[in-house]
Amino acid sequence: MSDALPKVTDRAGFLAELDELRVREKAHSREADAIAAARRRLPMVEVDAGITVAGPDGPVTLLEAFEGRRQLIAYYFMWHDGHPATEQCPGCTWCNGAVGELSYLHSRDITYAVFCQGPYDESRRYRDFMGWTMPWYSSADSRDKLLVGRTLGQMYLVCYLRDGDRVFETYWTTLRGVEVMDNSYHLMDLTVYGRQEGHEDSPDGWPQEWAKAEHILMTNGRPIAQWSRIEAGRSDAI
Repeated sequence: MSDALPKVTDRAGFLAELDELRVREKAHSREADAIAAARRRLPMVEVDAGITVAGPDGPVTLLEAFEGRRQLIAYYFMWHDGHPATEQCPGCTWCNGAVGELSYLHSRDITYAVFCQGPYDESRRYRDFMGWTMPWYSSADSRDKLLVGRTLGQMYLVCYLRDGDRVFETYWTTLRGVEVMDNSYHLMDLTVYGRQEGHEDSPDGWPQEWAKAEHILMTNGRPIAQWSRIEAGRSDAI
């Protein structure tokens, strides 16, 4: 544990420096708004609405996955076929686990669903072990069509729009782009020590214990979020 600390100042000095930072924060917010405005003006590309994913009752078309809403956000969960829960993607577990309350999305006519890239039965058991309740499908047999032109086996967040019976892809992102799903990292970024990871620009002596970790989203050989499920007595047999 590092004993490094920020410099100490009086309240007036603290507020003066915070006010300087606030100018940059507001500029950052305005730029984020501008990027979102540009994103809303992107062209879209049509996708075959009849492409199917596997659900609890068998094949479901991409159109049906909208659940009658106008928009769909699909998270393409990475999957390692035949591997135990401990070896499933910690990044996808982190991202998807941050998505809980869906009513706010639904109020804007948006459905959120997971299109796992592994087999349905196996991956659905992982969903249940984690205690997630969002719609869950397998895109294992259709991801080459749904993710055309992209590297398979990688995490993706894809946005779709429905116009009657036609479906269009309007946006997608991957890698650090999926951090938008998470609140933990954003909260960490507000604290003095941040994420405590090696890539961060921090003062000398700041703790960066997670730079030494086997994986920044795992502890003791498991994705971090799994431990509370194990302690609750859930079986992770998948």
